[in-house]
This record gives sequence, C-alpha cells and structure tokens, in this order.
Amino acid sequence: MTNEVETGAPHSDDADRFMARAEQSRRAGNGAEAESLIRRALALDPDHPGANNALGMRAQQRGDVDTAATHFYRAAQADPAAPALWVNLAGALRRLGRSAEELTALNRALACDQRHLITLIRLAEFHEIAGNSGAAAARWSNVAALIEPDTDRPPALSGVLDHAQAYLARHQQQFVAVIDAGLADVRTGIPPKARRRAEACIDVMLGRRRIYHNVPHGLHFPFLPADEFFDRDDFPWLAQIEAQLPAIRAELSELLAVGTPGLEPYVVMDPGTPDSKWTPLDGSLDWGAYFFWKFGERIDAACARCPATAAALHALPLARIPGRAPTAFFSILKPHTRLPAHTGVTNIRAIIHLPLIVPEKCGFRVGGEVRPWREGEAFAFDDTIEHEAWNDSDEVRAVLIFDTWNPHIDEDERAVLLEYFAVLGASGLDPGAAASTGE
Repeated sequence: MTNEVETGAPHSDDADRFMARAEQSRRAGNGAEAESLIRRALALDPDHPGANNALGMRAQQRGDVDTAATHFYRAAQADPAAPALWVNLAGALRRLGRSAEELTALNRALACDQRHLITLIRLAEFHEIAGNSGAAAARWSNVAALIEPDTDRPPALSGVLDHAQAYLARHQQQFVAVIDAGLADVRTGIPPKARRRAEACIDVMLGRRRIYHNVPHGLHFPFLPADEFFDRDDFPWLAQIEAQLPAIRAELSELLAVGTPGLEPYVVMDPGTPDSKWTPLDGSLDWGAYFFWKFGERIDAACARCPATAAALHALPLARIPGRAPTAFFSILKPHTRLPAHTGVTNIRAIIHLPLIVPEKCGFRVGGEVRPWREGEAFAFDDTIEHEAWNDSDEVRAVLIFDTWNPHIDEDERAVLLEYFAVLGASGLDPGAAASTGE
C-alpha cells in the first residue's frame, strides 16, 4: 500500500480521501484494509464524524459497545445536525442500559428532524420498553402516519407498521376501558339530556364517534346547534300526535290492504340526470310516499281518504311556508330496502318521525347516533346532518313524516324568514326548486 503523508498538521481533506478509499475497500470485501484506512483518517482528524461513526459500527459488530458508544458520541458532537449519528449513539447506549442518556440522544436526533422515521421508531420503542404507554402511543402514531402512505415500503417497515398498529389498538382499548370505568358513576348520576351530550363528547374524544356538521343543500341558518336528534322537551305536542297512533295506523293499514292507491315513488329524477347513489331508487316504489302535504300544498284527496291522519296533522304547529312547507306523508320502505346516507335542504326545520309499522331489522342513523324506531314513539331530528335508513326485514316498514320549525329559531327570526320567502316568491327570481322533506 502506498504510504500517505503522515507529517504536518491534520487536514480534513486528506481524511476524507482516506474515507473514500476505505469505502472502496469495504465494497471490495476487504474489511481489514477498510478499517486500517478509517483509522488513518481518524489519525489525521480525530473528530471526523464519518470515521468515528464507521469505527463505532465496527466496534459494535465486535461486541465492544463501550468503544462503539465513545466513537458515536464523538461523531455526533462533530456533526450535531445529523440525526442518524445521534440514533447510532442512542442504540449503543440502549445496549449499555444507560436509558437517560439514550433518551437525550434520541431527543437530539428529533431536534434535527421531527419526521426522522428511525428516530421516531426508536423513541416509540424506548417509551414502550419503559412502560410510558401514553408517550409510546404518541410516537407509534407518528410512525404509522409516516409509513402508511408508502405502498412500496420494504418488508422490515411493514413489520414495524404492523407492530405500531397493534400497539395503538391495545392502547386504545385500555384507554377506553379506563375512561369508561372512571366515568361510570357520574354518567348515571346526571339527567338524560346532559348524559347524552356528555357521552357524545367523550365518544368523540375516544374516537368512537365522528363530528358531524350541518350540510344543507339550500338555506343554512347560522349559529343553530348541530344536534342530530332534537330534545323531546322542545316539542311538548309530540304526545298529542302519539295519542292518535291507533287511528292513523288503522288508515294506513286500509291503504296497504288495497294496494295503497296514491302511493308514488319518493325519488323521481329528471331524465338525463347522471347516475348517483339515488339511481337505484329512481321511480321505484321501494321507497314510496303517500303525501298529505307537499311543499306547502294540501293534497285534498289524500286528506279525504285518511281524515284522522289529516286532522291530527292539522292540529300541529307545522312549519307553514307557502310553496315550501309543510310536507307530510306516509313513508313506505319495502323489504330489504336501504336509503343511502344523505343530507336535507335546510336546517330551519325539524323532521318528525312517528313510527307506525316497524318490523325487526330496521334502523335509522343520524350523524353518530343510531336509534331504533319504536311504534308510537315520535322523535325529531335535523336532516341536514348526514342520515340513512334501512329495512332489512321481510315486511313493510311505515313511518308518518312531517316537518316543523327548528325549535332554536325564535318567533322574530321566523317572521324574517317568512318575509324573505314571500319576497323571493313574488320576485320571480328564485333559482331553486321547492325543498323536500327527507327520511
């Protein structure tokens, strides 16, 4: 081997040349020569980060972890902005059982790059080993977020991702169990309205419930609560319509017995409308409607055919907006019919359901809450929050549906809205179609 200059002051450029030759020797499979060249580089520049790191790796391979840690420390001190050098030091310190110093090294690496994957993995492992479950979950969550989008990841990273996801699932189960147990007494000790709101809050925090917002297709009235189901106390007259259940259901049963004349498809799309989630129900009586009021217009024939139902509706404080409201109808879902998730037109109204015929395997979801229909028990909901309905039974499901004012809109606000619609209607400039009441 040709002798290199060994006299004079150390020069980093000379050390770099030795390191380049050492890499060539390593690739050629000559490990002894490579190590000799690395040591010559280090003799020229004792703080050379690459030389120290390389000798640290070799010492670690020989099982000399103390020497490895010394070299890794010198490498990291010489190039403190390189996170990989701090990670190598942390690895040696872990093998030596020097946990506090390991954490310091990992935090130095993280300070260089908050998205350095290996640093985040080592931090997650550190906290998992130490039993710091909250910190471990936070770091494994960081790791999963960085790995998951990469579909071409190597097998080793797939294993890391599997571990991260499994740990996060176990942590979530433990966390949920602790919270549920800790809040059990206070939950049962408060009124139903407060309990429902508090439980929804906790469920959002625990990841068991999404946050849903009003998504109206038409008029949006700002600053109203985005509550999936309205509180029953806001509609003191619900008991009044519930008391009419026998007469209303009897009229419905007569209609069903004769084939329900006057029943029409609820979904009717204009010719040429592009396919959508509603296409399977277009023009179909799988979801049928028997209207008593439609866009504020009374259907006299239907009201005459079902006088008890018409009288019960007439006695209620329905939303009365000429050309727009109320809409009231028997909603008929045939067996094995599902309505896709959707939202309604405006949040100025509340939609009322009075269940009339409800076989098993039927359900209704608004936002993050699923409620069963119970025959004769009315409820009110905000249909501008995503909702869906299904009848998975072998029988017909029937509900009386109608709309009333959103209870959070006061009399003065209603007056403004009524005047707005009157001016709009008289102008001839209204670009929107009539609003519909949905299930």
